[in-house]
Amino acid sequence: MKLLPTFHNHPGKSNHTLSMNPSASSPRPSPPFTNGGEGGPRPEEQAAPLCASETLWQTRRAFTLIELLVVIAIIGVLAALIIPVAGSVGRVKKINTAQAELQQLETALENYKAKYGVYPPSNGTNGLINQLYYELEGVTNNNGTFQTLDGNTSVSASAYGGQFNGAGVLNSSHGGGEDGVIAKNFLPGLKANEINYATNCPAYPNIPYYYLVTSVGGPDVNYQPFPNSSANPFRYVNPGINNPNSYDLWVKLVINGQTNLVSNWSQQVQHNTSLP
Repeated sequence: MKLLPTFHNHPGKSNHTLSMNPSASSPRPSPPFTNGGEGGPRPEEQAAPLCASETLWQTRRAFTLIELLVVIAIIGVLAALIIPVAGSVGRVKKINTAQAELQQLETALENYKAKYGVYPPSNGTNGLINQLYYELEGVTNNNGTFQTLDGNTSVSASAYGGQFNGAGVLNSSHGGGEDGVIAKNFLPGLKANEINYATNCPAYPNIPYYYLVTSVGGPDVNYQPFPNSSANPFRYVNPGINNPNSYDLWVKLVINGQTNLVSNWSQQVQHNTSLP
C-alpha cells in the first residue's frame, strides 16, 4: 500500500508544510566532487594537465637530413640566378657611365670647334697618349710654362712637347690687347675622378702628365693601359680613322675579363676589339 503525504495546518500560519513519511525512500543528493572522495570524477573524466615544455616537445620536430639538403639546394639555385643578374646590372651601369662621360667630352669638343674653328690636335695616331685634357681645360702660357685654368697642374713647354710629339697648346691665353687670346675652360663641371695622371714619358720620367679618364676605371684592377697607373684615359685621334671628317673618341673597359669598347662611331658596345 502506497503512503500519501499529509498536510497539517498550523495556527497563525497561512502556508502549508509538506511532510513525508520517514520511511519513504527519496533520492539523496550526490556529494560534491572531491579529489579522492567517494563522489569524485571518474578516472576517464579527469584530464591530466600537460606543462608547456611537454606540449612544445610533442609539437616541435627537428629537420631531417633530406629536408636540410633540399633547403641547401634551393639556396644554391637562387644564388645561381641572382649573382649573374647582379653582375650584369653592374656591367651595364659602368658602360652607361662611360657613355655619358664620352658624350660630355663630345659636347666640349664641339664647343671648342665653335671657338677655334677646328677640333683639338691629337698626338698623331697615338690615341692613348693624347693632350685632350690640356686643350679642353685651357692653359695660360707663363714664360714657357703651361698652367691649366683649373689650377690642377703645370708643365714646361719643352716637357709638354716631348710627351705630345712637339705640339703646343692651341687653347692657351697669350698675347695682349686686341690681338690677345683668352683661353676657355670647356669642361667646367669636370669631376676629380675624371682626371688622372701617369709618369710615362721616357724623356721626362718624373713628370706627371694628366689625362681625361673614365670614372669607372679599368674597371678590372688588372687592366692598366698605363703601367703602374690606375688611369684609363679616353683615346683621341684627329682626324679619325672611323670618322675621317672629325675625330675618333673611345675608351676600353675590361669587365670580368671581357673587353667593352665605348666609342663615338658606334652606338653599340663592341667586344674583343684590338684597339688600345
